[in-house]
Amino acid sequence: MSSIRTFAKKYGWSYLFILPSLLTFALFTLIPVLWSLVISFQKYSLARGGTWVTPIYANYAQAFTMLNGIFLISIRNTLVYTLFTVTANILIGLMIASLIQPLANYMRTFFRAAYYLPAVTSALIIGLTWAYIFNAQWGFATYLTRMFGLPPIRWLSDPDIALTSITLSAILTIPATAIVLFSAAMGSIPLEYYEAADLDGANPIQKWWHITVPLVKSTTLYLVVLYTIASFEVFERIYVMVPSGVGNATQTIVTQIYANGFKEFDFGIASAQAFVLFGMIAAIAFFQFRALRSDVEY
Repeated sequence: MSSIRTFAKKYGWSYLFILPSLLTFALFTLIPVLWSLVISFQKYSLARGGTWVTPIYANYAQAFTMLNGIFLISIRNTLVYTLFTVTANILIGLMIASLIQPLANYMRTFFRAAYYLPAVTSALIIGLTWAYIFNAQWGFATYLTRMFGLPPIRWLSDPDIALTSITLSAILTIPATAIVLFSAAMGSIPLEYYEAADLDGANPIQKWWHITVPLVKSTTLYLVVLYTIASFEVFERIYVMVPSGVGNATQTIVTQIYANGFKEFDFGIASAQAFVLFGMIAAIAFFQFRALRSDVEY
């Protein structure tokens, strides 16, 4: 007890500086999350409040079985979208960063800024742009198919290819964060490693594969986790590009949470699905850390 008093007397005043941030975090993040956890075990109404369901896991069980298992379909669609977009973003970001790294300092700065500019654009604007590109009548993608004599393709209205079109739009959007972070990480790698590789007769590809890629592993881990979370939470792009949902072909976990929470006002089911999403992200992030963790950072 005396040690706590001593610590509070010596350092307690310093916590006053972070108190506003702690209060903001508690009020707008921590308390809503904990309250959402409580609601996930209740039948909740804005007018009447919540009543506990029985059995206690009923909302979670119903989340997977309601509407002919549409939540399972949304999980599958989310996993497919995440697999392709995360893989593509990491590979494209790594390759572009590797291409601009040998350039002069002012050129690297120019390309970093140029590639990062799209990242400050609203996700809604990007989604609208791709919706116009994939318009089945006068979109740019339709124009290209007509140039090659192909029949019109219903990019966003055909259930068989709608999710593929959305995934393609995400892949073709430059991964700005990956390019900037990979470029910064590569710039911190000591040149001695590359000079030693030159003495051993290594070619550029061998140096890239055996030096650059392993030494940016910690950055790769961060980006993989970051892009995985973003892909699991995809909503704006789908909501803007295919507002109707094309049946269940483009349903994802977050679109289901939105539909149950803000259209059906079934907050218990929506909260349960949100915590299923949290559990999936946490589990995948755990395995990503185990697979990509590194003791070397640059």
